[in-house]
Amino acid sequence: MFKKIHVVVAVSALLLTACGQSNTSSVESAAPTVAASFPVTIENNGTSVVIPEQPDAIISLSPTATEILFAIDAGDQVIAVDDQSNYPAEAPISDLSGFTPNLESIVALSPDLVVVSFDVDGIVAALTAAEIPVLVQYAAATLDDTYLQIAELGTATGQSAKAEELTSQMKSDIDAAIAQVPAEAAGLTYFHELDNTLYTVTSATFIGSVYALAGLTNIADTAADAASGYPQLSPEFIVDADPAIVFLADTKCCGQTAETLAQRPGFEGLSAIANNSVVELDDDVASRWGPRTVDFVKAIVDGVLTVTAK
Repeated sequence: MFKKIHVVVAVSALLLTACGQSNTSSVESAAPTVAASFPVTIENNGTSVVIPEQPDAIISLSPTATEILFAIDAGDQVIAVDDQSNYPAEAPISDLSGFTPNLESIVALSPDLVVVSFDVDGIVAALTAAEIPVLVQYAAATLDDTYLQIAELGTATGQSAKAEELTSQMKSDIDAAIAQVPAEAAGLTYFHELDNTLYTVTSATFIGSVYALAGLTNIADTAADAASGYPQLSPEFIVDADPAIVFLADTKCCGQTAETLAQRPGFEGLSAIANNSVVELDDDVASRWGPRTVDFVKAIVDGVLTVTAK
């Protein structure tokens, strides 16, 4: 039962945050090279969010925001995170939900900043009415969106310098990883599995854009319902497409491995299986758009190198 719920939650999150929403923000604050000063005003998705003092009671209802906050050394300012924020280990996980947020439970903790990944059940308006600053950081569509969110959280927490360092390091690490991809890898086809009901992503999504960095071709882009960004493929479609590499992003939720993939009817003949080109990903790393995107890129590159080395 837990696995089924986890899959529904994960896929629902991707679909909810992909419905035409975008991240826009700008900040009015001291320059990153100057000591943090407050108040700061952040233009967040068309709304001016004023943070009067450096927050020290932050609630994150977004697993990605949680990872960013700890990566920019704002972890000590976080008092609670949602029930899906399982990284890093020291994050103060709670029973708060980002999918069904409870206003009373949030307010009871007296936060001075709340971060969410989407606005549901009017939670943003409710928190604003309670005079609690709230930032909405929708799912990133590109790496630039990720860098924007890191900068935004850096400003909001008084950790701009650390945020700038993180972004610089991520860019450097990603560039170094992509530089390893050989020219002959261009156009290699792949299938990214979100769950074992064969939901996947197209190149129009954040996940798809990361694969595009390595020059890979997504078999899902030609699916009948590719416009959704998250089509559900049929086994026959995958077998016919015969991707050179299969990336399993359902190893934790659904216990999928190269072995279980090979046991599916018709899949035993896939080139990816015959060539040992099935990459078992960490579900969370592959679905979040924060600092560990670097790890995701490295896993993709490792998969590509496995194929091209044969």
